Amino acid sequence: MTPENARGAARGRSDDAAPKDIEDAYLRRAIAEMGALNDEIASVGPDPDGLLPVMASGSPQAEIALVKWAPSPAERQEGVAFFGRSGSAVLKSVQRLDIDPLRLFGTIVVKHGPVDREATPRDLGWLERELRIVAPKIVVAMGERVQSALDALEMPLAAPLSGEEGVVGAWTPSTEVLPVPDIDASLDEQAAKRAFWNAFRALGDWHREQPPY
Repeated sequence: MTPENARGAARGRSDDAAPKDIEDAYLRRAIAEMGALNDEIASVGPDPDGLLPVMASGSPQAEIALVKWAPSPAERQEGVAFFGRSGSAVLKSVQRLDIDPLRLFGTIVVKHGPVDREATPRDLGWLERELRIVAPKIVVAMGERVQSALDALEMPLAAPLSGEEGVVGAWTPSTEVLPVPDIDASLDEQAAKRAFWNAFRALGDWHREQPPY
């Protein structure tokens, strides 16, 4: 190999490696920022019931963010969002839609304290920071209260959410929203399960329309 060819080959390897290096750098930054946020959330300590805040689950660079209002008893006990029945239901649903679960990020609006209360500025601040770190292409808003919380974030250039379940709509210039029923309220009755699935399966149509890269 001539020196010119060697230099060309080296440049080719460098050019090929550059996008991967950039991707890895973004991932490391997202992991670090999410870790710092989780440390802040955990620092509030246990609630009056002795339970710690419920942390988000999934990839900090996911394309799809799942947001529900409050944790179930199983999630409160384990301290992880979408642990237990809701997580199993989501996993089965995305498998039916041929969506890789590794593309998901799941979080909760009310992470700490009584689950039946309204969202506080602290709750909304944590949610906003999570969504800024992950920068998902779509947010699946589980229930009307979640849609109200997303509206309250006042993200730059965000459009008001329509609230029409099963219809993907614009939210910010880079993120869409799919409203669906509250998953925790959809697990016990057949009619509620059907309503959740009929809305959630629009995520499959959205996923199939995404560019293959």
